[in-house]
Amino acid sequence: MSVTTTTMTQRNRDLQRHAEAFHEALVDFVRAYLVAERDHICCHDISLTQCYALDTLLRRGPCTLNALAAELCLDKSTASRVVATLQRKGYVRRATHPGDGRAVLLGVTPAGRRLCDRIRADRVAERTELLADFSPEVRGGITEVMRRLADATQRRMSCASPASRSA
Repeated sequence: MSVTTTTMTQRNRDLQRHAEAFHEALVDFVRAYLVAERDHICCHDISLTQCYALDTLLRRGPCTLNALAAELCLDKSTASRVVATLQRKGYVRRATHPGDGRAVLLGVTPAGRRLCDRIRADRVAERTELLADFSPEVRGGITEVMRRLADATQRRMSCASPASRSA
C-alpha cells in the first residue's frame, strides 16, 4: 500500500470516527433542546409546533395554509388544526387572499407578535447565559456551524418549501 493510499485510508477512518462522535453529540443535543424548548414554550400556553407556526408567519409574512404546512413539514390537516388553535387564542388571523378570492391568507395578530417577542426574549436570555463562558471567536464559530447544519438539513428535506431552502 502506498503512502498516499495509507494516508487516505487513515483520513477516511478519522472522518468516520468524527462522524460517529458528531452523530452522538447531535442526537444528544437535539433531544435535550427539544425537551427544553417544549418545557419553556408550554409555559406560554402554546405548543412547540404552534410556536414554530407563529415564528414562520412572522419571518415570511402572511401566507396560505398550504405554504405554512410546507414550511413546517406538516400535512395540511395538522397545519389547519395548529392554525385553528392559534386563531382561537387570538394569535393568528385569517383574511381573504388579495390575489385569489378563494384562498385564505394567514397572518399574525398583534397579540401573536407580543407572545413571540416574549418567548424570543426568554429564549435569547437563556442562550446568552449559555454562550457567556465562550470566547467571541467560539461563539461566532458555534453560530456558523449551527447555520451551516440547518441549511444543509433544509436542503435535504423534501418537505421544505423552496423559499426555506434558499433562505
